[in-house]
Amino acid sequence: MSLKLLRCLVALLLVAGGIGAGDAVAAVDACGTTNAALNHPATASSTENAGLPASAAVDGNPGTRWGSAFSDPQWLQVDLGSSVAVCQIGLSWEAAYGKSFRIELSDDASTWHQIYATTTGTGGNQTLDVTGNGRYLRITGTERGTGYGYSLWEVAVHTTDDGSGPVVPPTDPANPDLGPNVSVFTPSTPQADMQNRLNQIAAEMHTNQFGTQRYAVLWKPGTYTADVNLGFYTQAAGLGLSPDDVNLNGHVRVEADWLQQGDDPNNKGNATQNFWRSAENLSVTTPPGQIERWAVSQAAPYRRMHLKGAPEIQLWNGGDGWASGGLFADTKIDNTVVSGSQQQWMSRNSEFGGWNGSVWNMVFTGTTGAPPQNFPNPSHTVVGQTPTVREKPFLYVDAAGNYNVFVPALRSNSAGTSWSHGPAAGTSISLADFYVVKPGATAATINAALDEGKHLLFTPGIYHLDDTIRVTHPNTVVLGLGLATLTPDTGQPAISVADVDGVNLAGLLVDAGPVNSPVLIQVGPPGSTASHAANPTSLHDVYVRIGGAHVGKATVSLQVNSNDVIGDHLWLWRGDHGDGVGWNVNTAANGLVVNGNNVTMYGLFVEHYQQYEVLWNGNGGRTYFFQNEFPYDVPDQASWSSGGGTQGWAAYKVADNVTSHEAWGVGSYCFFSPNTSIVASHSFEVPNTAGVRFHDLVSVSLGGVGTIANVINNTGGTANTANQQRYLVNYP
Repeated sequence: MSLKLLRCLVALLLVAGGIGAGDAVAAVDACGTTNAALNHPATASSTENAGLPASAAVDGNPGTRWGSAFSDPQWLQVDLGSSVAVCQIGLSWEAAYGKSFRIELSDDASTWHQIYATTTGTGGNQTLDVTGNGRYLRITGTERGTGYGYSLWEVAVHTTDDGSGPVVPPTDPANPDLGPNVSVFTPSTPQADMQNRLNQIAAEMHTNQFGTQRYAVLWKPGTYTADVNLGFYTQAAGLGLSPDDVNLNGHVRVEADWLQQGDDPNNKGNATQNFWRSAENLSVTTPPGQIERWAVSQAAPYRRMHLKGAPEIQLWNGGDGWASGGLFADTKIDNTVVSGSQQQWMSRNSEFGGWNGSVWNMVFTGTTGAPPQNFPNPSHTVVGQTPTVREKPFLYVDAAGNYNVFVPALRSNSAGTSWSHGPAAGTSISLADFYVVKPGATAATINAALDEGKHLLFTPGIYHLDDTIRVTHPNTVVLGLGLATLTPDTGQPAISVADVDGVNLAGLLVDAGPVNSPVLIQVGPPGSTASHAANPTSLHDVYVRIGGAHVGKATVSLQVNSNDVIGDHLWLWRGDHGDGVGWNVNTAANGLVVNGNNVTMYGLFVEHYQQYEVLWNGNGGRTYFFQNEFPYDVPDQASWSSGGGTQGWAAYKVADNVTSHEAWGVGSYCFFSPNTSIVASHSFEVPNTAGVRFHDLVSVSLGGVGTIANVINNTGGTANTANQQRYLVNYP
């Protein structure tokens, strides 16, 4: 008999005997055994030192602890994620315990109500039966039991549990329900039906820059004839283990044919807003003599692709059009890449027949067929091997017809693709181990799936969240199809990741909500200290948007607290056009804040934030390619100043206490259109120490609109109307 049914029967019996139904329910409420505080965000009034963070009291490890300063009062606070009925608190004190303390709950972390208090605490392990409801729990010590601070090994919070939590539906790996926004083609699909569907999506998404539609078009292994003209929020991907398992005779292309360039309304060759689309895990054979076109800017990766036949692939409209950045990763192009007017580009672990072209910042790591190192004319930054990387996980269908997700293995000191010289190393996970998330799913159900140890596959759509998606298990895969978009509506982070090994976040767009989120994506809680060098967490094709589609606000877009994290193509964007944009509207201080050590970024795009766009506090950081634009909409110099006589905020700030950091191929641009008198003192600001080194830097005043006084610190010269580009080969 279920507990819910038992409650109903007991309530009827007790009402018949003259006892109220409310008393009946209370009489059978059970206190659950799950720790509702485990790996949830924790903060504290103080810490004794960095090795004793608040998060250690809720990490499930009895060997780690929170320790406070040696004074009264002190508090520890835990965000339980949503309002819950708390019935029991477990406290495991270290020798430094609380003699007098109280426990309180709150729904808003502002107004608190007390559920327990004592002035005669004895420390040790305490189990406290309590009653109360709230989202936030706070333990406040008012008198210490020793001369030290307050120190807790673990805090456990238990809640009433009636067994009616979210039900996570199973996934049939042979026939998964991927929702209405995914089209799966097989060799038996009539060619006309397939092309009609592709044309329908292309027409709908051609200019749909801030629409709510999301699509994925997928091909099972086989040979097809198709012309795939990719528009906004569309992913084209093969379902083979190798790109060569799916061959499309035709094109997978992006055209610059809709956005006006300059003053001529008939000139539609502008690719600078061709965002949010991708081609992955396909081989493409163009008709004889025909080129391929991939005229894109940010958030449009060409990943794990094999382009055959085309004499060249052009990265702009082929004429006088502008284009502003993109990515080749794990890709083989048999013939030549022609970059044309493309301003900057990142190529990682790829193989080219040749490369022709350069504007400001072309970076190649672990890429065969790359041009030789040369900077600044042409501006080619070449790093022969990629030090440590994991490729993006991907969906595939095996020989038995079952769907799986392949997680590529970590590679060190690599060059070339992971797949073109034999099967890629890695691990397959059956889709049976995934919760396939479809629009309308709640954060509660998503978190219930994660608590069960499941992975997540987000199908294309918009997901409005009333709670944070919390990834707490190591090696969890969170994979989005078709630019799946997460919008936190209540001012919380969209995603948080515990300080654990091997989490993969991939293929997601986080779109800030109207209530300010202190952080949108948090990797590791503050104070994370564990080493993950052997199995790092990695982020692939992860994007953040603040404003553009609607008003959005967030203080920090991505905060990396864990060590050894890998970023593989990130675009963090405070909107400069669209809806909900303005200096006091889509407010956002920082795009990326790195507190962890030995964090590596490949293909880092961060634009238009209002303070340091990148703030790097951890040691051992490395960045391979950085592209930035300062905020366009600075109203006046007084509104944009980091103080100390510095004008503006650096695009990339390495904290003063950092002793080791290195970056290759970094560019920052200004376009202060509302007020052309605005000056940025420098693009890059770093401590002057031998262990902090930058290579191949560029500052650009776009069209001479605004001034960057120096490239890095007080070095490199001024970019302005008279000298619109400034280059520096090395610093120091």
